[in-house]
Amino acid sequence: MRTVHVEEITRNIKEMCIEANHFLSPDMKEAMENAVTTEKSPLGCQILGQLKENMQIAGEDMIPICQDTGMAVIFMEIGQDIHFEGGLLSEAVNEGVRQGYVEGFLRKSVVKDPLIRENTKDNTPAVIHYEIVAGDKVKITVAPKGFGSENMSRVFMLKPADGIDGVKNAVLTAVKDAGPNACPPMVVGVGIGGTFEKCAILAKKALTRKVGSHSDIPYVKEMEEELLKKINGLGIGPGGLGGTTTALAVNINTYPTHIAGLPVAINICCHVNRHVIREI
Repeated sequence: MRTVHVEEITRNIKEMCIEANHFLSPDMKEAMENAVTTEKSPLGCQILGQLKENMQIAGEDMIPICQDTGMAVIFMEIGQDIHFEGGLLSEAVNEGVRQGYVEGFLRKSVVKDPLIRENTKDNTPAVIHYEIVAGDKVKITVAPKGFGSENMSRVFMLKPADGIDGVKNAVLTAVKDAGPNACPPMVVGVGIGGTFEKCAILAKKALTRKVGSHSDIPYVKEMEEELLKKINGLGIGPGGLGGTTTALAVNINTYPTHIAGLPVAINICCHVNRHVIREI
């Protein structure tokens, strides 16, 4: 049994919140650089160039990549051979978010009640997803999620008879409806299976998968490639101003489901797709 003090969790999450909001992850940086060279629209190239310049300034001057520094979404894969000491894990996670947003001078965008709308003034609470896994490590993924793209996300409760074509149509419908509002070029996370809430979590986590990687399931990999091609053929383009780079990736996660259902969630993220991953 390995013992981890919760202060270590707080410290890492604080650093990760600040890092995610100032620097693109290596896979996203590479994807954006590639997009500049492959975009066929002159205006699209200009927009991509401006986005690239914005990210360079953000890193050099420690200014957030985007003014919407997001709601903190945290995935924690916790080894079952770990014992936490020093306090409650959930409180340690939220303290890390609080320190990161307050001390990092990041915009506070969370309200205490969805209808009363009073700001918490420290961007807490975070949305935390826990998973118990084998081993004695903790894998933390911090993914601040802006709501320009979050608001464009969808859940479809399809019938099993809708099949793979129904899934593809759902993804394309969500992207078409999102249009420029999701700040393209976007990353499209898709969750298929499980239940109403499970498919949404699958889609959210799919956004944190390395851009350019693919599912190990052959037919899912084919769907990812086909959908990326079709989305980039929609003509939405960078900034929604036309072009051949509407999406940088389509990442699909699947899970077993009920004989009577085919849940599908599409969680769209903007061109920064912020995420930082650490293992401690």
